[in-house]
Amino acid sequence: MSSDTSGTTRGRQARQQRITDFVIDRGTATVADLVELTGVSHMTVHRDIDELARRGVLRKFRGGVSALPSTVFESNAEYRLGVHVEAKAAIARQAATLVEPGMSIMLDDSTTALSLAKLLPEFVPLTVATNYLRGIELLKDVDDLRLICLGGDYSRTHNSFLGMPCLEAVESITVDMVFLSTSAMNVDMTFHQEPEIVLVKRAMLASAETKVLLMDSSKMPRAALHRLAPIADYDRLIVDSGVDEALVKELRERIPVDVAPL
Repeated sequence: MSSDTSGTTRGRQARQQRITDFVIDRGTATVADLVELTGVSHMTVHRDIDELARRGVLRKFRGGVSALPSTVFESNAEYRLGVHVEAKAAIARQAATLVEPGMSIMLDDSTTALSLAKLLPEFVPLTVATNYLRGIELLKDVDDLRLICLGGDYSRTHNSFLGMPCLEAVESITVDMVFLSTSAMNVDMTFHQEPEIVLVKRAMLASAETKVLLMDSSKMPRAALHRLAPIADYDRLIVDSGVDEALVKELRERIPVDVAPL
């Protein structure tokens, strides 16, 4: 076994996230590049990229691997910050009407939840827990706001903390309300294409008394590789006014839906 704990589940997950970040940043990489990056054998790198290709994160070709366009779209934090900005801001304003001083809330590493984080100083005192580094940086100096940083294995792609340490941190607390988003949903189910993200979001849902789903119209109706949670597991859905009225009507048969005006 190599010195990077390549034989452990946590070590493998961290290494695969490092490979993903590297490939997304550069577009393509050779097996030799990844061997040099990770310090493990060619065989281990091949196993890693085979698994990442099966999960639909990367595309394998002879001698190397490339980033799928959907991977960049769904995963890269810097990319997500610049898309559907007005819709996310509208959803955040609507979500803020649910926040009251004295509450404890949890935010995931979505850019929609980050839009809400920008509004939270208006509602102090608050306790806020998040695994999103940009959210932590945004809130760390706010007076009367207790900030709980949900640490773990840092992912540059998501600019957040993931993995077992993050799961354990999430599972150790209970909050009044969680606000989260994900990459896709239909009238029955929410989805995400990365299993590590699914595990953290599920833990967040389990740690909150009230569960609020924030989804812009570009994400529905769509599906992704992994099922996250049924729509019925959420207490409220907030969408923007770009969502088709027929879809909103169908969703309202399953969950309370707020439509945020743009």
